[in-house]
Amino acid sequence: MKNYVLFSGVVIALLAFNSCEKFLELEPSSQGIAVNNTSSDSILYKSASEAEAALAGAYRDLKNEYFELDYYVNGDGQSDDAYAGADNPANFQIDDYKIDATNSNVSRDWRYLYSTIGKCNTVINNVRSVTDPALTADRKEEILGEASFLRAFMYFQAVQLWGDVPLQLKEVKTISAANLEEIYPQIFPARASQEEVYAQIIADLETALAKVRVTAPNKGYATKGIVNAVLAKVYATQEPHDWNKVKQYCDEVIVGGYSLLADYNELWNSANENSAEAIFEINYDGGASDGNWGTKMFRGLDWKKFNIPSNDLLAAFDAENDVVRKNASVIFLDVSGKWSDPHYPQTNYPFVNKWRNFQEGSNQNYIFIRLADILLLKAEALNELGDAAGAVSLVNQIRARVNLPATTAATQAEVRLAIEKERRLELAFEGHRWYDLKRTGRAIDVINNAKGANGENLGYNLTTNRLVWPIPQAELDKNGKLIQNPGY
Repeated sequence: MKNYVLFSGVVIALLAFNSCEKFLELEPSSQGIAVNNTSSDSILYKSASEAEAALAGAYRDLKNEYFELDYYVNGDGQSDDAYAGADNPANFQIDDYKIDATNSNVSRDWRYLYSTIGKCNTVINNVRSVTDPALTADRKEEILGEASFLRAFMYFQAVQLWGDVPLQLKEVKTISAANLEEIYPQIFPARASQEEVYAQIIADLETALAKVRVTAPNKGYATKGIVNAVLAKVYATQEPHDWNKVKQYCDEVIVGGYSLLADYNELWNSANENSAEAIFEINYDGGASDGNWGTKMFRGLDWKKFNIPSNDLLAAFDAENDVVRKNASVIFLDVSGKWSDPHYPQTNYPFVNKWRNFQEGSNQNYIFIRLADILLLKAEALNELGDAAGAVSLVNQIRARVNLPATTAATQAEVRLAIEKERRLELAFEGHRWYDLKRTGRAIDVINNAKGANGENLGYNLTTNRLVWPIPQAELDKNGKLIQNPGY
């Protein structure tokens, strides 16, 4: 009732405002509902350029704080690959598996993801109505496919972080006292089950696969290769895993014209951006208007940085004698007189080394998905389908690039661990480790046995409840239909 009264007050205020404004366009709410106060049968986009701009706005969100910073904090700082670093209490909670519902990172990540979902909803539900002949029928379908991919990608983030989440697929076109009862459930929905969310993600990706281009101006746009790669990841993540589907979509990626770079280090030197290995890569031009400020969050001597490489990861590199990937992934610098850290001496302090242009206005691209990731995911599928030898062949292909001998793993159980290790060393600091451990059911065992500099147990206490985040308290306060995750 409290929420309903508050919402009624908002409606009254909006209606009063609308008496002076013929067209009211609002930012999407935190739940992703974009509100455009027009008649339900009016055309939202009047021109091709407006429709293209709306899609560009959704793409632009791949350069917001979630993807420039939190994506890596969530995937790496939350894993055994990195310590929180810096001085942010919200990040300390994430690092120590002690998150609460008022954590500021949790709240903002919910807002970021649902804001982008709202933008995608508006494009998906309105692009076919554009009457401007400059927007061809084929291009309308491409835009629909690209927006469907982006919506699926956002929901894939959300379902992995929170489990059951609200599933919203429509924007509110008209808000009035007359339709209050109708739109209230849209703006304040209950959580959908993970099964429902994954079904929608797959449906959106299948829509995208049929409509997006094979190639694009750069690897930051939705193409068939990117969609196939995400489909493979989705089928490997949802329960139960569908390993036949994982293999199918990995194979579609592998035959799609991608190839490994000969030199692993060339992936990170900025001279080979949008390379043959990259499948999904966010492009930055640099400067004040299109600079990647996220890179300076992970390296630099001006202040203590985030995602400090862990002793456990460094020990894993050393145990494997993986010199190539260790040097490409981690750099040690002297921070004497700048800050202290309980994990390392000031004279030999590690930083993430994959994002090397960390100056103001950096033009460093971020690689979200690349071929090595998909080859190892196919290896996982083959192993689970009983083809350990085929899986080993793919693992050895990845190892050969960095001058490592063939793995000695042979049984299915041994190959599982070999793939887990290979993914860790190959993909360190690319935002995958936490999600890999979760989907394989290994997170609790691995995290609770993470070791420090001298082999001591770090004392983490990860439990089943902490494998998902709390619903942000601010969202619970606004929406009485939301139910908190157990243990929070």
